Amino acid sequence: MVKQLIVYGLIYGGIISLGAIGLTLIFRILRFGHFAHGDMMTLGAYLALFFKATAGWPMWAAALASLVITPMAAVLIDRLLYKPLRRTTPAILLIASVGMALFLRHLVQFIWGAQVQVYNPGIERPLLIWGVRIRPSQIWIIVMAVVLVFLVWVFLQKTKFGKAMRAMADNMDLAAVSGIDTERMITWTWVLGAVLAAAAGIMLGIDTQLRPVMGWIMLLPLFAATILGGVGNPYGAIAGGMIIGMSQELSTMYINTAYKPAVAFVLMVLLLLLRPQGLFGAKGA
Repeated sequence: MVKQLIVYGLIYGGIISLGAIGLTLIFRILRFGHFAHGDMMTLGAYLALFFKATAGWPMWAAALASLVITPMAAVLIDRLLYKPLRRTTPAILLIASVGMALFLRHLVQFIWGAQVQVYNPGIERPLLIWGVRIRPSQIWIIVMAVVLVFLVWVFLQKTKFGKAMRAMADNMDLAAVSGIDTERMITWTWVLGAVLAAAAGIMLGIDTQLRPVMGWIMLLPLFAATILGGVGNPYGAIAGGMIIGMSQELSTMYINTAYKPAVAFVLMVLLLLLRPQGLFGAKGA
């Protein structure tokens, strides 16, 4: 039982971690909580559904198409909505992101309907590995989550754009004086955040089902992971996501599964009371 829940926690934690990385980078560089991030996950998941179910593409091709189109949508939203508001207060940007979350959710519902949908109809036979039942698609989720986290590390640590993004996260004014194109880096922030959000949404859809509210439901665990790891710390967000995922799944040994989201809320509140800077500190990227 415990081993089974740990596997579920790894899967769910990996999904949360991918979403939380983008959320914490957006907060660190643009200085506001992006409440539409969960609905960007939903958009990415449903775009993959369109290419998979409607266009008849294989799942890998549908996922790649979503990972291309979702960042384009995120950059467009930034240009039309967030960029004109950047000189205002973070509270205005936050409220605007709430409005964008509602717009995206209802757009998805209008196009694809409110009914529950799946990528692959039918029952997937699980494998028995070391006494743990796991579906092949769940193995794929774990592998892809690890690969994407590694690629994020390579991007932030080894590439010119990643180093510039880290410099902006530390001090945007100093980065601008140093010759870094801040607008270009903001665009890259949205691209990276949206790619990870779309990947997380697709993985969540593969593991469970697709619903227009799926991203909104994920928003609390995403923010909890971001705060737990230290706001603005992408590596802390990875650890925070795994802690939240594990805690929620292991809690089902003692509480009803319907109360799993409350675990993320409780952990977030306790950390804000005991260690507001997060477990790993609110550092730059």
